Amino acid sequence: MAPFVLVPGAGGEGWYWHSVVVELRARGHEGVAVELPAGDDGAGWAEYADAIVGAVGGRTGSILVAQSLAGFSAPIACERAPVELLVLLNAMIPLPGETGEAWWSNTGQREAQLEYLAAIGVTPEEARDDRVVYFHDVPGDVLAAAERRGEPEQSWTPMEQPWPLDAWPRTPTRVLAGRDDRLFPAAFQSRVARDRLGLGLETIPGGHLVALSDPRGLVDRLLDDPRVAG
Repeated sequence: MAPFVLVPGAGGEGWYWHSVVVELRARGHEGVAVELPAGDDGAGWAEYADAIVGAVGGRTGSILVAQSLAGFSAPIACERAPVELLVLLNAMIPLPGETGEAWWSNTGQREAQLEYLAAIGVTPEEARDDRVVYFHDVPGDVLAAAERRGEPEQSWTPMEQPWPLDAWPRTPTRVLAGRDDRLFPAAFQSRVARDRLGLGLETIPGGHLVALSDPRGLVDRLLDDPRVAG
């Protein structure tokens, strides 16, 4: 059965994947949630990639799933670990030499987000609430658990570092987007994936935090791939 190595976005908490890990194991697959050194000002993309490579360990045929900000670090790990498939999930897709902080303006994220929010009737003022942007489709009990944990720390260090690869890794890559993502709207993700990787986009139900809002549906889609053994 395929081992899934699950990389969280900003804040770097493996807890984000807890329900996905349970669902994968129930179906006979291994799920490994990565903890990133996101609160460490001395850690950048290289150290994030170290953590991912360490989580892969000696596993072969791993499927790496990268959420949001992990779109910067997971491809670096693909250059150093035996990864069968890289799955980008509502992920940032960098260009060589691009910094995380420049990515937002380079891609036109803010304009795309505001256009989408206006189309669904969410005002910029309402969008200042994380519950509106990130947790709008997350069940109440899961939201309560997240809020009890508190907001994880995210150092700005990696965001100032240029993405170090000369090109996207040769690892086969799949791009998944929540069709109700309010941070990175699906149409925006489709454009970025096409322009930067020449890849099409698969949409799935859910918002930006789909691993919390619909872990079962996400696992259904992750397993719907011929490269996933068993």
